[in-house]
Amino acid sequence: MTMWNAVLIASIVCVALKGIGYLIPPRWFEAPVPSRITDLLTVALLAALVAVQTFGAGQQIVVDARVPAVLVAAGLLLLRAPFLLVVIAAAVVAALLRLWGLAA
Repeated sequence: MTMWNAVLIASIVCVALKGIGYLIPPRWFEAPVPSRITDLLTVALLAALVAVQTFGAGQQIVVDARVPAVLVAAGLLLLRAPFLLVVIAAAVVAALLRLWGLAA
């Protein structure tokens, strides 16, 4: 299977799942349990994405300049700093660590 075949199959599956979503009656999601699951699923998927992008490099777990940058960003978000400041501060931390040779 080539890369393009995989992309096409994944695209078809995504479109099919979206179409199936429109066929599900809305009352199924208005119940307390499904509503809670869908709320928590979004948070869990975002947390997993952040973890994979922070610690992953191919098939390996890597601790490099991204980890301190994410920690700085998390700290600033806890202090309710503006999002643009959070992004710039995390980028500066990662850039400085790489410049000084403290992280890859």
